[in-house]
Order: sequence, then C-alpha cells, then structure tokens
Amino acid sequence: MSLLTPVIQQPAKAVRKFNVDEVRKDFPILFEKVNGQPLVYLDNGATSQKPQSVIDSIENYYSHTNSNVHRGAHALSDQATELFENARTKVQHFIHAKYREEIIWTRGTTEAINLVAQTWGRKNISQNDEIIVSTLEHHSNIVPWQLLCEETGAKLQVINIHPNGELDFEHFKTLVNKNTKLIAIGHISNALGVINPIEKVIAFAKKFDCKVLIDGAQAAPHLNIDVTALDCDFYALSGHKMFSPTGIGILYGKQELLNAMPPWHGGGEMIEKVSFEKTTFNKLPYKFEAGTPNIEGSIALGAAIDYLSQFNRDDLTRYEEELIEYATEKAQHFEGLKIIGSDCNKTSVLSFVIDGLHSQDVGMILDQQGIAVRTGHHCAMPLMQALGLNGTIRASFSFYNTKQEVDLLFSGLEKARMFLS
Repeated sequence: MSLLTPVIQQPAKAVRKFNVDEVRKDFPILFEKVNGQPLVYLDNGATSQKPQSVIDSIENYYSHTNSNVHRGAHALSDQATELFENARTKVQHFIHAKYREEIIWTRGTTEAINLVAQTWGRKNISQNDEIIVSTLEHHSNIVPWQLLCEETGAKLQVINIHPNGELDFEHFKTLVNKNTKLIAIGHISNALGVINPIEKVIAFAKKFDCKVLIDGAQAAPHLNIDVTALDCDFYALSGHKMFSPTGIGILYGKQELLNAMPPWHGGGEMIEKVSFEKTTFNKLPYKFEAGTPNIEGSIALGAAIDYLSQFNRDDLTRYEEELIEYATEKAQHFEGLKIIGSDCNKTSVLSFVIDGLHSQDVGMILDQQGIAVRTGHHCAMPLMQALGLNGTIRASFSFYNTKQEVDLLFSGLEKARMFLS
C-alpha cells in the first residue's frame, strides 16, 4: 500500500434515528455509580464520555493490528497504516476540508494552537504587528500568543464582550487594522457556551488580509463544521471532547499556508532525507508529525466520527438545544441563582453562581449525590475577571444527557443550598 494513497473510507451515513434512551446504552460509563448514586455526568465541556464502539476500536487495534505505521514491510504495519490514514480521511470529510493533507495529527487543540504560533507565527509575526484574541478565550488560545508577542515585540489586542457574555463585534472592528496579522478566536466559549459569530469575524478579517485561527474544541461535539465554507485559515479541535480518547486532536490549515510553514518538531517521519550536512523535510501532512504518532488515538477518533455520522447531526443539535432550554427555565426559577451568559446565542452550557454559596462547595455537595459538574474559572481567568467573578458552576450537556438528569441537578442544588446556608 502506498503511503500517500490509503484506501479511502467515507464516514458512516446517517441511518440511525436518535433516541436518548437507546443512545445512553452505547456509553457504558453512564451506568456507573458515584458515591453510591447513579452517575449524572454534566462535565462534557471538560471531556466527553466514550461510546463502546470507540472503546472497541482501541482494543481491536491492540489485539489484532498493533504495529508502527508507514514504511513497514509486513502485513500488520500495512493494516495499521491503512486504519491510521483512513482516520485522517474521516476527519477531512467531517470538517469538510478540501484535501486530506490539510489534516495534521496533534495531541489536541492546545498543541495545534502552539504549532501555529511556533511555525507560522515565528515566520510571519514581527515587531509592531498585532494579534487579536477575545476576552472569552480559553488559556490555550491566549498564552501561546502572549509568548509569541514577548518573543517578537508584537502586540496582543483583546476584543471586549457585552454584559450578557456575547462578543462585542463593533469593538472587534475597531481593533483590526493594517498591522493585524492574526485573529485567534474560539468558535464556542468553554466557560459560557456562547457561540461566537466566526463567519462575520472571518469575512471582516479578509478585508485586511489577516489570517484567522479558530479554536473549535467546544464546537466539534455540537455543530457541523465546514472549514471550506468558513474560509478560515486554521481550525483546531480535540478528540476527547468529541467522544474519543485524550491525547489526540487535529490542526486543519490551508494547504498553501502549511506548505510555507517550517517544521516544529524534528525526528522520524517528518524527514525526507537526513545527512550531517543537510536535512530535507517530508511533504504534507507528515512534515508536522515527527515520531511515532498516537495511532490508536487517531483510529479511535475515526471511530467517534463514524459513531456521530450514524445520526443526523441536526437531530442531536436540536435535542441539546431542548436540554439547555429546559435547564435554563429551571435555573430562572431557582431562587438566588444567576446565569452567567444569558439571552445570547449559546449551546450546551449552563454557567451560573448562587448567592452566598461558593462554587467549589456546591460542586462537592453535588458530587456526593453522584452529579458531576465543573467549578472555578474554567481556564478562562481573564473572562472571569471581566465579569467580576472568581468562578462559576458549569453544567455542560451532551446528547446522552436527559431532562431527568437536569431535574436531579436542581434537586441537588437545593440540597446543597440547605446544607451550606
């Protein structure tokens, strides 16, 4: 089998009608007990649970196909390479990239952003240039650009937000100028669930010929992603937030940009020829994939895409919208509870505070009842500072959650208030 011409498999077609009770049977961990109580898992913004088919794909790889990929002279290596490269093609179709070579395997969104900062950024950013991020960003889409600015003398500009948590697009437009080289912005806020108007951001950026990187970690599990239609320059996502293992993700980049970027990590696979006098580098995508990759993680991400592709994604999205609407209505009738990020375009996250109660204390009481939420600043400290908060309680939903679980969350919050007041 040729390295560059693996057998191409399209993702599974949508053939399965969505039914939450049936879907829950696909996720074995949902039937675990925590502190003697049935697990109510509402921490999907941090990591999602995995369907049995994804778990089986990892076991199958190690039981039947375990071998290093590429250049192998034996059957197992050929089989592993085919599975590995098929997974890349599945990602290509999943995000609607033009070319499979535009899909770079990374450890996740964080590494993907750092890759761009340390390759494209070092080559293209210099003193007096400007990089724009938003107040809503996860730390992983702030710190790499801060480091690059410190190294190059460039300036980091920050888009304000409205009181309801939405991006201030008018303020954004005042920041973009001839010195702007890159806009790095999240598709969905991990802390609030706010969906940013990235289509408008990208269209405006094109007027100034600046590049746009989208942090899609929170969007990939919930929305249809079409990088070609968006016309973004880079898009990053993490597998573990979309039902596959930790330690795997992708960077999408436009082919012409990736070709012009220097390598980041040096080692095996990313080279074409090595001598002590000169090294020449491999073609895309392997130029950015030094060393033995996370083979089983890539295969499992492909299996997660197959799992999602069984369904009409619009059905999943509508169901998640119903869940967040139901949870929001319950929250609005809960005395002393304030939703952070309300009356805005959002998905799958209910972030809130309760008068007189510390978020961490509430989280601990919920955990005693088997209810998993996230508390604190959610790796978005600048956002919390802008909102005047130390942190929030965040319940984040997926399509395997139920309205009954929402009810359990609010009965758990009532118990927490009684205990802590």
